[in-house]
Amino acid sequence: MNDMSPSPIRKIIHVDMDAFYASVEQRDNPDLRGKPIAVGGSAARGVVAAASYEARAYGVHSAMPSVTAKRKCPDLIFVPPRFDVYKAVSQQIRDIFAEYTALIEPLSLDEAYLDVTDNLKGMEIATEIALEIRAKIKQVTGLNASAGISYNKFLAKMASDLNKPNGQAVITPKNGPAFVESLPVKKFHGVGPATAERMRKYGIETGLDLKSKSLEFLQKHFGKSGPYFYGIARGIDERQVKPNRIRKSVGAEDTFVEDIADLDRAAAELMPLAEKVWRYCEAQGISGKTVTVKIKYSDFTQATRSRTSTISLANMADILDTAADLLTTVYPFKRPVRLLGVTLSSLTTTGNGDAQRQSQLDLGL
Repeated sequence: MNDMSPSPIRKIIHVDMDAFYASVEQRDNPDLRGKPIAVGGSAARGVVAAASYEARAYGVHSAMPSVTAKRKCPDLIFVPPRFDVYKAVSQQIRDIFAEYTALIEPLSLDEAYLDVTDNLKGMEIATEIALEIRAKIKQVTGLNASAGISYNKFLAKMASDLNKPNGQAVITPKNGPAFVESLPVKKFHGVGPATAERMRKYGIETGLDLKSKSLEFLQKHFGKSGPYFYGIARGIDERQVKPNRIRKSVGAEDTFVEDIADLDRAAAELMPLAEKVWRYCEAQGISGKTVTVKIKYSDFTQATRSRTSTISLANMADILDTAADLLTTVYPFKRPVRLLGVTLSSLTTTGNGDAQRQSQLDLGL
């Protein structure tokens, strides 16, 4: 006789450090506290890796060109990144997570999913686990963390943004579907600006609008993402927290709301992609030798260009410079560009054992 009893409701926590890089800098340098700071380079081709909440009040955010950030906030203080320090603090945080569960899926240095359904402390209430973890992070590192608690990854991620900074929120199985219905799709994790614009053209602006569309409709118009969108519109996300994946490459791509024909504009769009790729590499202690640029044109034809270095690339600027050089090899563009992607492969570890546990995963914006 088959056991037809339902699976237990999962308890997923998404922990997200508040303005992580910037907060570390303000922690270590009291003169920076309460001031608008950006971690990153101030040079013409620099990019903001992180912004303090004081800087965010001016509209400064990560992946923004430094020149734009300075224009928005003339008093902005640029601080060079210290990734060795961020990695050390991230490991302290990871060690705290490991006291509660072995099911930890890091997304970057400053955020991770935890499955605490069966946790090492034998605690039944996930909100209490999240409170303990956040308090311990504050005690050990002096930094604030926010958390989202829910029954799946999508809703836990959404919940972690609800009471930022230094807060937490819960989305229960009872209120999950209604929460999704009322939310604008442009705020959904996994729905970028271009996808949100495409959805708007089909009359999809809220979760309820998305829920009204059939699976066949979503597959037809959004391809392999269709089943995912169909599920999350109903508060359903069956993705597991996966700590043991073997990664072969790290990639990020973005589809533009308007096609791009200008080389400089296209090159500028590479910056947030390179930043996202490198941020993940820093989190996992990995680097790579091969940079690939993917170009998809307005007629949906595409081209790729790759270059392999003799040594592993040491920083984000190296990835960005290589990607920008590769982009020039297809200019003039045969058609306006609708999508760009940057991938780093031929991966090697840089001293962090977690590197061997990562798998192929697209980090699309």
